[in-house]
Amino acid sequence: MRLWLCVHVPLLALEAIRPSWSEPGCYAVLHQGRILVASHEALRCGVRSGMRAGGVSAVAPDTVILDRNIDKENLALDAIAMALLQFTPEVVNVDDGCIVLDVSASLTLFGGPIAICQQVLNSVRRLGFTITLGAAPTATGAWLLARRPREKSRVLRRRSLSMKTLTWLLDRLVCTILPQAHKHEEWLTGIGVVTLGDIRKLPRPGLLRRTDQYLLEQLDRAYGQVPELFEWIQVPTIFSARLETYDRIEHADALMFGATRLILQLTGWLVSLHKAVCNFELLLEHERGRNAIEPTVIEIGLAEPAWHEQHLLRLLQERLARTELIAPVIAIRLEVRKLAEMLPPTTSLFPEPGGTSADWNRLMELLIARVGKEGVLTPACVHDYRPEICNTWVPVTDQPDNKNDEGQIVERPFWILAKPIALLMRDERPFYGSPLKLVRGPERIEAGWWDKQTTARDYFVAQDNNASCYWIYLERTREPRWYLHGLYA
Repeated sequence: MRLWLCVHVPLLALEAIRPSWSEPGCYAVLHQGRILVASHEALRCGVRSGMRAGGVSAVAPDTVILDRNIDKENLALDAIAMALLQFTPEVVNVDDGCIVLDVSASLTLFGGPIAICQQVLNSVRRLGFTITLGAAPTATGAWLLARRPREKSRVLRRRSLSMKTLTWLLDRLVCTILPQAHKHEEWLTGIGVVTLGDIRKLPRPGLLRRTDQYLLEQLDRAYGQVPELFEWIQVPTIFSARLETYDRIEHADALMFGATRLILQLTGWLVSLHKAVCNFELLLEHERGRNAIEPTVIEIGLAEPAWHEQHLLRLLQERLARTELIAPVIAIRLEVRKLAEMLPPTTSLFPEPGGTSADWNRLMELLIARVGKEGVLTPACVHDYRPEICNTWVPVTDQPDNKNDEGQIVERPFWILAKPIALLMRDERPFYGSPLKLVRGPERIEAGWWDKQTTARDYFVAQDNNASCYWIYLERTREPRWYLHGLYA
């Protein structure tokens, strides 16, 4: 089954400058001296496309007029396209604020045509844009249905799954919906042509002489009579997305909507590359210029690589909830620091008792997000011969490999004392509750010269009269002395 979707953003020029999630009001975008698009509140007040600024002031004096920003429109379309990559890699930006994607190969994965259409709608709306969605067996057909003006009668649908239904819908569209038909509008109106179906009834040779070849090519592509070729967008190899806030944000919780927009883009980028993120940062930008303040960095480290939107959003929400801003935020930026290959989920016939390793990793990530990286520690062994340094506690996300250079686990007692205990000497033997008998050793350690903490010790395993084992050492100094450093379980 062939299915194309077209996402059309009718208010792109407005929402690219002023997102729809910000405070509602009367707004209009001015382009080349005339109103290009207006908000719903402004339309209710009488503002219409094509008006001049003076006319808007007379009809609705409270309307805020904004200048069109082509760069922000392009950034908004790129953000939408990036988020839609989670549904298919075949995504392309077309003119007039539209994005076309071929979801034919993704229908089974996302639950069929109706389900994938709903998921695409929800994703783009969560980005903060007002959209119309067209679905058809041809890309141009979906593009025309998505751009069809909204009518009071809902007889004409925007979605079609068969060529027969698509032909019926297209035949009833106004012919001027085709950009190539605008310059021939007067001639078409003069001969009584109103819809695309009327154009198709005209003799093709005569229509070609009186119009042009591009009009016929658009018709043929819409009705599936010629193949459609597109150059899909190229996915960048490094992810870095930035979003300016509409106003100065003084509370971190208020940044969650903007962060959601960035996470949606990140999800599409990860899926398109078949990657999972291990570590990423959200940078909160403050003042610039003379009173510049360094960005606040929120680092998110994952115990297990992930790419699911809800999981990443939950971790980010936990961190933002406990973040106190040092200054108002004017922009946020999301950057990926470490990636891993996307691995399919493992399934087993019988569930593991106590949960899976993925459940454990999610718990660790949630704890880190709530109490911070330094609040969740795990025992680890670092590359150092000195026991008090070798055995340490490190953050879960930073734990090193617990092997020495030879690839063998170093044998150490279960409990290493934070501070060695000086032992008494009786009958020329170390004493701890009873005389200690040396059963294994020595293990000589000479290290620390590189950080001016030189250590010279001979370690032994010793037993008392009750067969309890201790880890003791002889400090090789001018006055040798025995110390207790560890206990075996």
